[in-house]
Amino acid sequence: MTFQEFENRIVKITKMELPGEALHLKMAPIERLLELKKQAHKAKTAKKAGVMALFYPSISGETHLALILRKTYKGVHSAQIGFPGGKYELEDDSLLETALRETEEEVGVVRDSISVLKQLTEIYIPPSNYFVHPYLGISKRTPQFTLQEEEVEALVEVPLVHFMDENVEITKTISTSYATNIEVPAFLLNGHVVWGATAMMLNEVREMLKELL
Repeated sequence: MTFQEFENRIVKITKMELPGEALHLKMAPIERLLELKKQAHKAKTAKKAGVMALFYPSISGETHLALILRKTYKGVHSAQIGFPGGKYELEDDSLLETALRETEEEVGVVRDSISVLKQLTEIYIPPSNYFVHPYLGISKRTPQFTLQEEEVEALVEVPLVHFMDENVEITKTISTSYATNIEVPAFLLNGHVVWGATAMMLNEVREMLKELL
């Protein structure tokens, strides 16, 4: 789909109700997620983060989604696929500003070039104790990506037609900080296995796009 066609349809997303946690849970790697989320809200000790699901035109005019491959480091999200975004800082006026600032820092897309259309459903990540607030935005021009070397290993540009293909839904056996050799629902995007919180957020985005495209 050309970006012009996508842009004409995606604006309707502002009036759509969020599918919410039901879509998250279809891709959740652990069964107790809602219980853990309630406990985290009650404890009020979780950190917060903002991330951006950014769609944009490729050089050829086709619609793409920007994901990133994170660097290998000592942490629970090492070498994983995720959205541009990061931790809320005290100087941020809001979590939306966090998502825009971090997107600019991590992939070089200037915040003023992003039109934010919708705030998506909050998600809780138990291993890192984070509440993540995702946003859906578009850039009307092909971004000049500049990767933050300390944080980002590679940019993963996913064509919309590939993202919406039902065949990208898979099951993968993985080991995590809380379980060994468990089967989890995932997406296979550009050859990368995407699971966990990112897959859960992507599932909500896909469901809304199915109604619009």
